[in-house]
Amino acid sequence: MDVPANLDQDAFRAFFERHHAELARFAWLLIGDSAAAEDIAADAMLAVWQQWDQARRARSQIAYARGIVANLAKSRIRAAVRERRRNTLFWQRPGDAADGPDAAAVVDVREALARLPMRRRACVILRHSLELSERETAEALGVSVGTVKSQTSKGLADLRRILGPQDGSAWTSIQKGHSGER
Repeated sequence: MDVPANLDQDAFRAFFERHHAELARFAWLLIGDSAAAEDIAADAMLAVWQQWDQARRARSQIAYARGIVANLAKSRIRAAVRERRRNTLFWQRPGDAADGPDAAAVVDVREALARLPMRRRACVILRHSLELSERETAEALGVSVGTVKSQTSKGLADLRRILGPQDGSAWTSIQKGHSGER
């Protein structure tokens, strides 16, 4: 059964108003750049609108949209890594060694999160910052609940290792979705 266009538009508009800010926040936590996060959230909403019939039939429309955000963020990060590698190779003189990451420079949660593999980062953010259940996180990422459990556990262990002993403020900021933005 087809839904009249104006009802579709109204339903999407309500979805957009209810979830755009959350999707932008999720993208920001994944990417760490507010302008890129806004772009990703907008692109995700455009994709949801273009696939609205499919999104409308999904068990959870917000999980559908979160999955799009996660995929767009992953693509953006991969493109940035490729670009950095090309630039490094271009500017590197023969015989120069590329500098490795400086673990001492990692001082806040956002930088620590950026060091996690994308799936672990997404699981930690969805579970502990956006407070989704394991099932909701699995739906958003298109993985099993077991994968969410293991990736979240490994991600938190990685964060503990990266951040070292904490007074608790870093872990509080993960749960509240703040990652050292100044």
